[in-house]
Amino acid sequence: MSSFFIKKKGNATFSKKDDNSAGAKRKVVQKDVGNKSRAKKLNSKTNEEISSDSETESHTVQRKRKSHEEEEFEETPQEKKLRLAKIYLDQLREEEEAKAEEELFETDLVAGRLQDEVLEQKGKLQRMVAKDLLPPVASEIRLLRGHKLPVTCLVISPDDKNIFSSGKDCSIIKWDVESGKKLHTIAGGRKGTEDRHVGHTAHVLCMAISSDGKYLATGDMNKLIMIWEAATCKHLYKFTGHRGPVSGLSFRRGTHELYSASHDRSVKVWNVDENAYVETLFGHQDVITGLDGGSRERCVTSGGRDRTVRVWKIAEESQLVFHGHEGSIDCIQLINEEHMITGADDGSVSLWSVNKKKPLSTVKQAHGCHGDAGLEQPYWVASVAALQNSDTVASGASSCSHNSEVQLWKCSQGYRGLQRLFTVPVTGFVNSLKFSSTGQFLVAGVGQEHRLGRWWRMKEAKNGLYIIPLKRQNPEQEVEGVEGE
Repeated sequence: MSSFFIKKKGNATFSKKDDNSAGAKRKVVQKDVGNKSRAKKLNSKTNEEISSDSETESHTVQRKRKSHEEEEFEETPQEKKLRLAKIYLDQLREEEEAKAEEELFETDLVAGRLQDEVLEQKGKLQRMVAKDLLPPVASEIRLLRGHKLPVTCLVISPDDKNIFSSGKDCSIIKWDVESGKKLHTIAGGRKGTEDRHVGHTAHVLCMAISSDGKYLATGDMNKLIMIWEAATCKHLYKFTGHRGPVSGLSFRRGTHELYSASHDRSVKVWNVDENAYVETLFGHQDVITGLDGGSRERCVTSGGRDRTVRVWKIAEESQLVFHGHEGSIDCIQLINEEHMITGADDGSVSLWSVNKKKPLSTVKQAHGCHGDAGLEQPYWVASVAALQNSDTVASGASSCSHNSEVQLWKCSQGYRGLQRLFTVPVTGFVNSLKFSSTGQFLVAGVGQEHRLGRWWRMKEAKNGLYIIPLKRQNPEQEVEGVEGE
């Protein structure tokens, strides 16, 4: 009995153990199953988040999320006003900053212009462009033909779009620079038809155009000055008063005040706007061969055989007299308000300052000589030109028996010397030279005869205009120098 109870007890004990073990096993199995299930769900969720094509999310969740986002970004009227006010203030701030930058730029620009104007008035503005100039290619030089007789004078419009030329055929031609075509021709008249012909009836020796391009002035051997509307070539006025051929004309820059010079040895002042004569100045002892003016109330003249250059102070009615050439001074041109260049029939070219009575520099036989050994004669300098406020000038030489040439020069710092750049051969007497205002081209007016006479004639020469392109190595680089630097 005791063994029975012991057996029962032993069996009972064993069953309880097994039950506990089985329960533990079930718990472990359930736990594993739960872990696997959770891992599966986690992997599934992870896969959902990574996949861009997943569409497992229910529409309900999407709606809830959308509703939640709308709630997050929904703003009250007060918040909206505040946000719009901030945007408006930011726009105002940006506009003010842009305006301030623009005003600063304009201020700097104006300051630069004022500085240039001050230097220009003092004659100390010198743009260094000569070192970059390249000799023109012969095929790029154009010859415009339209005058029947020698070209004696020319001007270029301020915008460089047109050229006006005239000559011994008494006609005036307006050219288009780009195409080289004639835009307008004012025909010359015959002698004795002055009363009924609108235009010149004698050789035109000089011309000038106002700095705004409004007026064109021309002067002839008949002592007349004619004023034209440059845009239409309409005749406006006729000025009389000189007692000899009108040999020089120039408008004061920035005004419609006109200066004229004549073989009667006088300089006259005219007001074109008022169609009025102002005054007359005397001083030269021989015919005046050339005249030029700047922005100041004064002009400069060359006195031919009296071998003087004169600076006329119009307001003070006084003059300064300069000596230097050994021959007849036949042409003159201002480089800036303080410096000028002249050419003479002795073949010399001189640089001058209005503050010194003698030339700063003179190049004798500037274009060389011609003729047999022992009988050489220098080439006659019949015209000069200057690129305003720069270090670049040009001279035109003529000979009765040889081809002519245009020589370009570089003015050294302070205009104290001349250096040769290059030569451009042309055919005929170089009676007039003009640079374009931008310095992109030079125009030479040529003819079979010298503009002031018929001493010699070059039968092989052509009457016309040579347009010489001036290209630069570094056109974007333009250094400004000041005298004495």
